[in-house]
Amino acid sequence: MTPKLGMGPLRREQIVRATIRCLARDGYAGLTMKRVAAEAAVSQGILHYYFRDKAAMLAAAALRVTADLDRRVAVQTRGARTARARLRAVIRSCLETAVESRDFWTVFIEFWGEALHDRRLAAVNRQAYVRARRLIGAALARGRAEGGVRRVDLEGAAAVVLGLLDGLSLQLTFDRGLMTLPRAARLPRWTPFWRASRKPRPGVRRAGASGASTRSWITWWRRIRAPSRRCARCSRTATPR
Repeated sequence: MTPKLGMGPLRREQIVRATIRCLARDGYAGLTMKRVAAEAAVSQGILHYYFRDKAAMLAAAALRVTADLDRRVAVQTRGARTARARLRAVIRSCLETAVESRDFWTVFIEFWGEALHDRRLAAVNRQAYVRARRLIGAALARGRAEGGVRRVDLEGAAAVVLGLLDGLSLQLTFDRGLMTLPRAARLPRWTPFWRASRKPRPGVRRAGASGASTRSWITWWRRIRAPSRRCARCSRTATPR
């Protein structure tokens, strides 16, 4: 059944969006061609014209939510003048998606489960992660050129940032009361490959000498374990920045 001239892209987008809604509501186990056709208000014949099976629809849904995230990131990074500002915008965009758009991680959780058993889906997932690491690595490389990132393995550092983003996003998806979005967005900054962006206080040794990485991780762990601390000079409680 051939679609009308010019209707192909619109009809495909209509079906993909319907697939995302069905996945969010019923999961992949409950996804059927019949349900998607009804959700998209198209016949099953039209549905099969665009997608041969459920796996193809799942792959298209994953690519669609990734493209939606890319657009969000593009808006957030517009006007960022430094690599550090750009990477902060990328991190915040990803975490905002976890809080404001649960469909993204709903789709990807189902996608990952099926990718373990489907080579086509595994290839799509692998390409998506290669691209994500490349984009983050490019921002880190620019940051190193600007003096804001230490001389580290950029590919490994990009994998660390992406791992933190995935982990934090999943936790925020399942537990929205875990922490505020601004606090979550600050956590990746405590990884040891960042250089200090502020001038050190008198008497405080600047990070970058021996033991800098260890001190960074200790600080990161202390801030997570103790989200607030008692000021020694007064009774007020100060929250770490």
